[in-house]
Formats: sequence, structure tokens, C-alpha cells
Amino acid sequence: MADEQPISMVELGRIAAQTAKQVIIQRIREAERVSIYDEYAERKGQIVTGTVSRFEGGALVVSLGRAEGFLPRSEQIPGETHQPGERIRALILDVREAPHQVKIILSRSHPDFIRRLFELEVPEVAERIIEMKALAREAGYRTKVAVTSIDTKVDAVGACVGVRGSRIKNIVEELNNEKIDIVRWNESSQILIANALKPAEIQDTALCFEIGRATVVVPDEQLSLAIGKRGQNVRLAARLTGWDIDILTPKEYNRGLDRLAATLKKVGGVEDMVAERISLMGLISVMDVEEVGAEPLVRELSISEELANQIVTECAAEAKIFQVEIEKEKAAAKLAKAEQAEAAAAEAAKESTTESEEAAATDDGAASSDSTEGEASAEDSSTTVASSDGEDTDASAVTETADAEATVTKDAAGE
Repeated sequence: MADEQPISMVELGRIAAQTAKQVIIQRIREAERVSIYDEYAERKGQIVTGTVSRFEGGALVVSLGRAEGFLPRSEQIPGETHQPGERIRALILDVREAPHQVKIILSRSHPDFIRRLFELEVPEVAERIIEMKALAREAGYRTKVAVTSIDTKVDAVGACVGVRGSRIKNIVEELNNEKIDIVRWNESSQILIANALKPAEIQDTALCFEIGRATVVVPDEQLSLAIGKRGQNVRLAARLTGWDIDILTPKEYNRGLDRLAATLKKVGGVEDMVAERISLMGLISVMDVEEVGAEPLVRELSISEELANQIVTECAAEAKIFQVEIEKEKAAAKLAKAEQAEAAAAEAAKESTTESEEAAATDDGAASSDSTEGEASAEDSSTTVASSDGEDTDASAVTETADAEATVTKDAAGE
């Protein structure tokens, strides 16, 4: 009221009193939402611990105490399952104001979740003695972290791993056994790329700053290790370093250089030194020269624009031929692989058939042996019976002979 005098409920009436009550409750709830929003907006980017409350579609609803957080399916770690009542840690990804509530979006797949876990488990990271320079993650599978130390007495990699792996083990367990590679940061891109591709060992690295590509040469036996399962190792290394990494074997690398050198010799006015400087630019094939174009060649090699255009034109024509050859080789290799697989399948089927025939022959032999044994038993039984009958017949004949002799003797005595 204007004069700020208290009014009795009796004077207001029942309807007015009910309306006043609803307004007061609404104002209290609004004040509570504002308080919750301010609290969690300040904690955005931090880790919170809550309890799984229920499932809403594919999302998890996590009880955080005064509020509830939502963990969408897209922000969950693939392959991870949770049960109601389970304790869970997640990153506050976003805080939004909804009409009747504050919506707190959580995440366990975001790269910053790894950063905050390192801050919790590694005091040197929290104190900024160790700095996480770069991070690349494929949630649920593998993460690469590049670290460096501002204190020369502190080993960045060793501190993150901990004694007997105790620190990194806690992080891995929290992430449901997601693999984590901790690599040493270096300002040199070549050294950083070599560190990022570990555990594979590389032989050489050629950097082309014009197209942001790093051509890495690895031994044949290290090729699959460098690429990783489904290309995961090289993909994460590329994201960690910021370079487009192309991995080649020594044979492929030398083949590209030889093709480029042979193509440059066709262009009049190109000296050996120019060809060498083109290779030093990180251009190791005719396709790279075509992609870069003439302008960088003019700027870096101090050659005329006309000569640069001739080089690019010749390399572009050779690149088409080279690409056709590569496609044919890939098709031939694919066909050979298919034929090899078909031959292996046929050999396996043949072995299976031979084993079946041998097993059948063994079964027939066993049945024949059983039959022979049965016939032998029957013959033995028949023989025994025949022998028994013969003995009975002989005994009867002896008795009859004895009776006849006794009769003759008795008759003789009577006479």
C-alpha cells in the first residue's frame, strides 16, 4: 500500500489473500532461480559431483543438491553406462535460464573435462607450474595431451604420470579406462610432431608452411603403429599439433621426390639448386607443387613469374598421370588382397572338407570293426553250441553200446 500500513486478511477477503500468497511464493521461487543461476554460472567450466537421479530419453538427470543437471547423450562418454544413485563427476558446460527452472548442461566428453581432472589430480597443473599447451580427445577411446614445465627442475611428463603411474591411473579410471598419451611440448614443430606420433618412431619430417602439411617418413614396420587403429593415432596427433600430417614409407617418399625431380628437369631454366630449394619448402611431389601454386615459388625462390607458372603447369600435368598410376596400383593391391582372401577361404574350406572326410572314414572304420567283432562272437557262440551238441551225441552212443554189451552177457549167462 502507498502508506505502508498493514492490512488484515479479514479486510482483504479470501480471494485476495490467496492471490497474495501465490504472488509471494512466485517471487520466492524467482529469487531462488536467480540465486541458483548466479551460483552455477560462476562455476561454469568447473567439475561438479552429483548423483544420477533418473533417465529422460537418452539424457541423464543428475542431482547437484539445490539444482539438477542434465547430461545429454552427446556429452556422455561412448560405451559408458550409469545407474540411478551412482556418484558421477562432470563438467559444467553451460547454464541457461528456462521459463520455470535453471538448466545446467553437463559434459563428460568435452576436452576441458580432461584439463580439470588433471588440475584435481596433479597439483603442479593447478598451480600453473606445468602448463597444458594442447589437448586432442576422442572421448571414450584416446586422448593426447602436450605438457610443458616453467620450472626446469620439474619434469612435466613425470609429474603428470605420478609415482608408478598413480596420478594418471586415477584419471584413467574416472574416464572408464580411456587411453591417455602425455607428450612433451616443444616449440619446434618437427620435434612436437615426432613426440605426438609416439609410440611410433619416425625417420624424417618435411614441413610445408604454405599448405600447413607435414610429411612424415616412417619405416615400413612402424607404419601401422604411426597411423593407429582406424587412423586414430595420426588423427589425434594432427589435431594436437595443428598440422595436416601425411605419413609415408621411405619408398613412397623417395618415389615422390624422384618424380618431382624428373618433372622439373623438363622445364627449361630450372637449375638443380632451384629443384633442391623446392624440396626444402616441403614440396615432395608434383601434386604438392600444383596445390601450392606459382606465387609462393616466386616469393620463396626468387624466380620469375613466367618460370614459376611453367613449373606449376608441368607439375599439374604430371600430377594427373601420377594420380592415375596411384589409383591403378591401389586397385591392383585391392584386387590382390581380395584374391588372397578368397584363396585363403578356399584353402580353409578344403581343409575343413578333408577333415570331415577323415572323420567320416574313421567312423566307417570303427563301424566295420564293431561288425567284425560281432560276427566273430557269433561264430564263437555257434562253435561252442556245436561242440556241446557233439559231446551229447557221443555220450548217448557210448550208453547205447554199454547197454547192448550188458544184454549179450546176460543172455550168455542164461544159456
